[in-house]
Amino acid sequence: MVNLTIDGKQISVKENTTIMEAARQNGIPIPKLCYLKGINEIAACRVCVVELEGKNRLITSCNNVAEEGMVIHTNSPKVRKDRRTNVELILSQHDCQCVTCARSGNCSLQKIANDLNILDIPFEKEIERQPWNQDFPLIRDSAKCIKCMRCIQVCDKVQKLSVWDVEGTGSRTTVNVAGHGKIEDAPCSLCGQCITHCPVGALRERDDTEKVWDAIADEKKTVVVQVAPAVRTSWGEQIGLKPEEATIGKIMDSLKRMGVDYVFDTVFSADLTIMEEANEFVQRFTSGELKDRPMFTSCCPGWVRFAKSQYPHLVKYLSTAKSPQEMFGAVMKTYFAEKIGKSPEEIYTVSVMPCVAKKAEREKELFYNEYAGHGVDTVITTRELVKMMRSAHISPDTLQDIESDSPMHDGTGAGVIFGATGGVMEAALRTAYAIITGENPEADAFKAVRSSGFNANDGVMEAELNINGIKVRTAVVSGLGNTRNLLDKMEKGEVKYDFVEVMACPGGCVGGGGQPIHDGEELAFERGKTLYALDKNADLRFSHENPDIQKLYDEYMEKPMSHKAHMLLHTEH
Repeated sequence: MVNLTIDGKQISVKENTTIMEAARQNGIPIPKLCYLKGINEIAACRVCVVELEGKNRLITSCNNVAEEGMVIHTNSPKVRKDRRTNVELILSQHDCQCVTCARSGNCSLQKIANDLNILDIPFEKEIERQPWNQDFPLIRDSAKCIKCMRCIQVCDKVQKLSVWDVEGTGSRTTVNVAGHGKIEDAPCSLCGQCITHCPVGALRERDDTEKVWDAIADEKKTVVVQVAPAVRTSWGEQIGLKPEEATIGKIMDSLKRMGVDYVFDTVFSADLTIMEEANEFVQRFTSGELKDRPMFTSCCPGWVRFAKSQYPHLVKYLSTAKSPQEMFGAVMKTYFAEKIGKSPEEIYTVSVMPCVAKKAEREKELFYNEYAGHGVDTVITTRELVKMMRSAHISPDTLQDIESDSPMHDGTGAGVIFGATGGVMEAALRTAYAIITGENPEADAFKAVRSSGFNANDGVMEAELNINGIKVRTAVVSGLGNTRNLLDKMEKGEVKYDFVEVMACPGGCVGGGGQPIHDGEELAFERGKTLYALDKNADLRFSHENPDIQKLYDEYMEKPMSHKAHMLLHTEH
């Protein structure tokens, strides 16, 4: 142990603990902007400086280790003066129009400037403004970038895509798409991890809320909304609701109050995805098609984008099943439209997703009879949903639990866990077992595929399962850096699987790029626990037992993998 004094408090910490971490462990917060533990520890912002007795120059606390006998001051006059100057210099190159910023009220720079009581900027303003394609799902505002390098490091170290890089030198140093390219041409998966790890509003999703408001106001449109499983784990974080209070029923109530006509739970189409994907897996596995390569899940559009740009030869091994979002869009524009006597053109479909890549995925076209268009018209993130609630002046404490509409009403625990890494695999295996054996397994028979943490086992959960004497080798991986490592091992013949689930975002959809931002906190696995608890307490835990799914097949799709199901529920990647 190392003994030192911080702000007059004698403390003991383990060896090799940074000064910042030592202070944090003892209730002494030190402000920071660029620091991300294990990812970005470069002391670029110099906001975390502290005074060490016996040393003239201030030192950064994020990358200096606590040593025996140190006497540290985190808020001395010298520290405050230096910290204030550093922040003022940052602000001189930052667009400070906070009122119109997506991160206003949730911005680390804004908070630090307020805490330092900075009311004027004594330095000449030099604001960088680079052009950007405003139609792209991911928006970068160069005028707000503080050059903290977080986006670069997250993309490099966690996702291993290297979309971002530094360009220029000296005062002209900035961040941009690597190789002086355009974002449209970059290998960006649209995972959105750069957005959730940016401390300011330099990176954000394209805002599509006004499209939804316009559709609601259009009397000729019937607005139908689906809400993804992962959204229920996080939306309440932004408005002060406890996890047990922030239910899917209250989301539906808020949407109905906004003027939406019909609201559904995407858990329904998660069950539908499992019916198609599990049957597809059994078919491809038993035919010997997977002897060289496994079948990969295809419900994560970030992973699909990654596969197409980085491993195009593996695309043919992706499941042809559409994602739950796209399946629901197809069902709403066909089956549901017929049920309520509307044409597909009269239906306006909206998805509430924890994901930025879903905004690109909705561009997939749907062709059915005389209709040619999109299954999903607009996608909004969890953050955009909360923005709309605030815009509608909806008070959280007035919300009631209401049920989803019919006929796509029912969902199962298997569909709920789609939002957590390992959930798709577990749900698919439950149904695959029933297809092969003719009976249900124990509901928790495949818990082995659940992730025990993003960094555990190199981010990969492997399992070898026995289904009626048949050995099935599975792997679950989240985070594209972990995925690249796994795929490279497969390419070298070091590992072999039959079925692999991939989620682009660490922890799965619960850690998606469209989720609420808590700077410096990773909440994916905590959110995932909520989904597993909902599954455990669900009345139905097998997708194939969903009565509304059964009804859909009886009345419309005939059976899984039918011609009609292929037309509407499957795709060529």
